[in-house]
Amino acid sequence: MQANTSRVVNAVSLNELQRRWRMVRDSMREQGIDALVMQNSSDWIGGYVRWFSNQPATNGYPNTIVFPLNEGMSLIEQGPFGGTRVASDSEQNDSGVACRLTTPSYASVHYSGSYDAEIAGAELKRLGARRVGFVAPSAMYHSFGQHLREALMDKEVVDATELVDGIKAIKSEEERGFIRQVAAMQDKVMARVREFIRPGMKDFEIAAFAQYVGQQLGSEQGIFLCSSALPGQAASFRPRAMQGRTLDKGDVYSLLVENNGAGGFYAEVSRIFVLGRASQELRDAHAEVLEAQRYALTLLTPGAACADIFAQHNDWLRARGLAPERRISIHGMGYDMVERPLIRNDEAMRIQEHMAIVVHPGILNERMFVHNTELYLIEAQGPGECLHKTPRQIFELD
Repeated sequence: MQANTSRVVNAVSLNELQRRWRMVRDSMREQGIDALVMQNSSDWIGGYVRWFSNQPATNGYPNTIVFPLNEGMSLIEQGPFGGTRVASDSEQNDSGVACRLTTPSYASVHYSGSYDAEIAGAELKRLGARRVGFVAPSAMYHSFGQHLREALMDKEVVDATELVDGIKAIKSEEERGFIRQVAAMQDKVMARVREFIRPGMKDFEIAAFAQYVGQQLGSEQGIFLCSSALPGQAASFRPRAMQGRTLDKGDVYSLLVENNGAGGFYAEVSRIFVLGRASQELRDAHAEVLEAQRYALTLLTPGAACADIFAQHNDWLRARGLAPERRISIHGMGYDMVERPLIRNDEAMRIQEHMAIVVHPGILNERMFVHNTELYLIEAQGPGECLHKTPRQIFELD
């Protein structure tokens, strides 16, 4: 699909943005909400700003949106004191942002914590908003939320996260097309990595190559978790600061590629590589992980309660002598690496058609870390064909 602006690397269409705004505003009217406020500072798990505006929040800098019921939104971002710019018609068509307001606030400078809230409060006053919905207040900086609530003492403030999440979790036809493209991009990354790995490399060199390939294919942001280990030791996912080990022949290497691409959407895929031959112990554990993944997929049918799926899957794991899930191994993906619904006992959502769900059960002990991560779209009868085409195997490299 043709991007709606030459400057945005991974834009969605104006029609898609308008669909989102229309559905949100219909729900706002039903609940008597005059304006929404959201703030993100990370593209990894801060996708609300991008979902509304085609613009990601990055680098810890706060991006705040005031989304009114009846006019274009205001975006508050880092910049000079008192900065105000009315967006051009083309920019409003690209993003829905009618006005950009700036202030030089930084989470690392404590006394600037109220600056964005003062601007947001003034915008809400200008709009005459009486009932204000906060979207994902857990993503807001504390000082912003605190000062904005104080500024809205004469208003009714409600949590409007459920309003947005229920819409955001169901992917449109355009969104599903983009998600398929992201999975295909990640398959290409994994194929290139298989050709690149060799003894003598450090863990981070392989992860950096995966990131490079992804960005050459249009990705913007992401994390690349990995590590290597001797056979009989756990090659767990580790962050960049802990990727300094050098690989040798016979080593096991784990890689998780979790980056975004077309439309700004995230997907994730992980595989195990062995610089030689995999042990029978590792093969057997990998077969158990794939069986756990296959069983989990049978539970992801539209209408199923996430808490019930969680209980059933854990019962299945226990019956086979495997450890029950205590964190999360099945969850939604989209503009956030971890997005609702979560398959967990604290999730109120139910599975619905056109959700994007990642499934990554695993086994972790002192001797091994075994995993297989892939993304699926939910169809009328359950999960469709796996979006990732990378073979489900341990890759043995000579």
